[in-house]
Order: sequence, then structure tokens, then C-alpha cells
Amino acid sequence: MAEATANGLGQHALHHTHDAAAVSKTDTHQEHPIKLYLVVWAWLFILSTCSYLVDYFGLHGYLRWSLILIFMMLKAGLIVAVFMHMAWERLAMMYAIIVPPILVLVFVTMMVFEADYTLLTRIAFFGPGP
Repeated sequence: MAEATANGLGQHALHHTHDAAAVSKTDTHQEHPIKLYLVVWAWLFILSTCSYLVDYFGLHGYLRWSLILIFMMLKAGLIVAVFMHMAWERLAMMYAIIVPPILVLVFVTMMVFEADYTLLTRIAFFGPGP
């Protein structure tokens, strides 16, 4: 028992007849090259620069907010995919992370259209107001 605990196998190894080689194969982890992280870091720097350039050039209105949101979503996607290792997860895990924000965006869009409809209905029935 002391040998199993010293080898890091714990109580689980006492009840099964696995050898140490089989256990060590399951404990391996995947390492990614440093070049991948440097490339992602460079893309994050480029996207952040583009985001700041939107303000520098003085863009206004929907174009400004659309560009800022696009750059923000691209940066968040890179961070989640590479630095949080989501690109190497199972598809079910990806769906659990990605689908809820997409559904929130769909519901927010529905509320925007509903708000316009409600405002137009109030103006039609109650008048433009005081």
C-alpha cells in the first residue's frame, strides 16, 4: 500500500490490477508549441490596435459600435479557443460554452424589435405625448 501511494496511484490502484505503464499513459497531457501562443498574442495586439484606431479616426454611429463589437468578439474568441484550450475540447463542451451567448443575442434582438413595436403602438393609441 505504501508503494502504491508513493507512486501516486492511491487507493484506486489497490483494487485494480492495472500496471504502472497503463496508468502513466492516461496521465499525459498535450503541450502546444510556443509559436501558437505568440501568433495568437500578435493577433490580439493587431485587433486591439484596430479597435483603438476606430476611436482615433473618429468613427461614429453604427459603424463605430459594429467595428468595436466585431473586434471584441474576435479577441474573445481567440482567448477562449487558445488560452482557455477550448479548441481542443469535445464538441459538447464547445456547445455548452458557445450556444448560451448566441441565444442571449437572439433574445436581445427580439426584445429590440419588440421595443420598437411597443413604442409605435403607444404613439398610435396615446399620441406623441406632452
